[in-house]
This record gives sequence, structure tokens and C-alpha cells, in this order.
Amino acid sequence: MITLRKEAVQYLEAQRTGTPYYKVSPQEARAMRTVTQWQSAHKPKLASIEDHKITVRDGEQITVRLYTPVLGKTLPVIVYYHGGGWVYGNLESVDAGCQLLADQAQAIVVSVDYRLAPEYPFPTPLHDAYDSLVWVHDHMEALGGDASRLSVAGDSAGGNLATVVAYLATALEGPSLHAQTLIYPVTNVDFSTVSYLAYGEDYGLDTQAMQWFSHHYTEEANFTNPLVSPLQLEEVRNMPKTFIIAAEADVLFDEGLSYAQKLKAAGVVVEHITMPGLIHSYFSKMNYFEEATIETVTKIAQFLK
Repeated sequence: MITLRKEAVQYLEAQRTGTPYYKVSPQEARAMRTVTQWQSAHKPKLASIEDHKITVRDGEQITVRLYTPVLGKTLPVIVYYHGGGWVYGNLESVDAGCQLLADQAQAIVVSVDYRLAPEYPFPTPLHDAYDSLVWVHDHMEALGGDASRLSVAGDSAGGNLATVVAYLATALEGPSLHAQTLIYPVTNVDFSTVSYLAYGEDYGLDTQAMQWFSHHYTEEANFTNPLVSPLQLEEVRNMPKTFIIAAEADVLFDEGLSYAQKLKAAGVVVEHITMPGLIHSYFSKMNYFEEATIETVTKIAQFLK
């Protein structure tokens, strides 16, 4: 029997009072999920936080936000993809986590505001994610980054994008990656695992919610596409060293563990950890989970060193 942390219980109780986001339109869900600016004694002092417009393959522009902890040093670079089921989330929703990550890892963090479904379904978010990595690689010297220490990271749907981007980087002979960090990633669009049965209702990410997200992201015929469900990838031996962080009470727990096992079986260096008593989407929900987010960032920084 799992014992939830008190902050998880408080968060879940607060969520029960409103209409579930998966019962409204994507546009209404985005409004419901607006994040207030993080103010805390734990907020680090970074050298700079800057937004840049970059042009992607279809000629459109998206925004990336650069978090630089110190100036005048060549630093590791982490390209970060936010969560939100490919439907919502933005630069603000992971702003706190990215600030902490830049500070703790002493790395330049590049947060990517990829376009969202259903207005921009698969593969557009993935293309934006990959093109952002290429842009960072191509501008590494100007950013003050170390090309030998380029990593990707993301939470939930962002973890999905991060690991598919890592795969594409190997398959397309793109940027060489030092590591990938995946926080409770979507690795297999299949709603029938034991963790789905255990946590599919009232644990922060309902089964109905994942079905809602997935159908907005792409048509059902694509659910087994390896670029949507990377657990289905046939060739993963060239993936970078991998850190997978699981929330204990999460429908995605089993697929994250299966993905870790798949990578490890292929010879990839993998570390998989479970955050006890926590639920999906805790990362960067600072009103409730500041302590857990800081704990997570500390673990990521240690892994990347």
C-alpha cells in the first residue's frame, strides 16, 4: 500500500473541487493550468534568463528560453522539454524547475516552447523539439556551451519528446548527446498496464486524461509508432546514458520502468529511481511540491556530473 506525501494529498484534494481538464476543450484546459510566477527563498540567482526566437523547419518561429547560471565560463547545456500531454504547458510551467536545474547543474538550460496539439499534432511538436536541439548545437559557441556535454531532458510528454529526440539524433547522425534525463516520461501509449489499473483514477493523471492527451496528439493508428511510443523502438543501443525518474503513484510508472529495462538490456547506462509518495506532474508545481522539485533537480545534477 502506497502512502502519499502530505503535499500530494493536499494537491489531489484541491484538484477534486473543479472540473477535470480532460472534460473541457484544450484551450480551456490551458487556461485552467496557468502557472503563477515562482517566488521563494530557494529561488537561485542566475546570471541571465533570456528568450530567443528560432526558426524551425516549416519556416515558423518558436521561442526558447535560456537560463545561464554564470557568465564567462564554458558550461554544459541541457535542452529541456516541458510536460502537459503535448496539449498544454509552456515556458512558464517549468520556469522554476529550469531555474533550479541551471543553478544546481551549473549548466545552461534551454527550455523549448514547442507548438502544441491539437492545433499542431504529431509530428510538429517532435519536429520543433528536434530542430531546437539542432539550433542549440549549431549555436553552442555563442551560447557559451560545451558541445561534449550536451544533454536533453523533459517531464511527462516532454520526457517523451526528449527521448525520441535523443533517438533521432543517433539515427540521423545529428548532435552527439552526453545524457538524457526523463522525469516520469510517456514511453508507450497503452492504457492497460498494472500501474494504469492501480493509479488510473484520483492520483493526478487519470487514464481518461492520458486517452484525451493521446487522441489530441495523434490518431490512434500512430499509438504504436516508435516516434510516439519509444518503448517500441527496435534499435536503442546508441542512446546516451539515461536517468529516469518515476513518481511512485503514477499511471506511467510501468512503462518508464520497462523503458529503463529495454535500454539497459541494449547496453545503455541507465539509472532508474522512484520518488516515493509522489504523483505524476509534481515537478515544478511549486505551490505544493517545491521540496520534491528541488530534491529531483539535485538528483539530476548529480547524475549529469
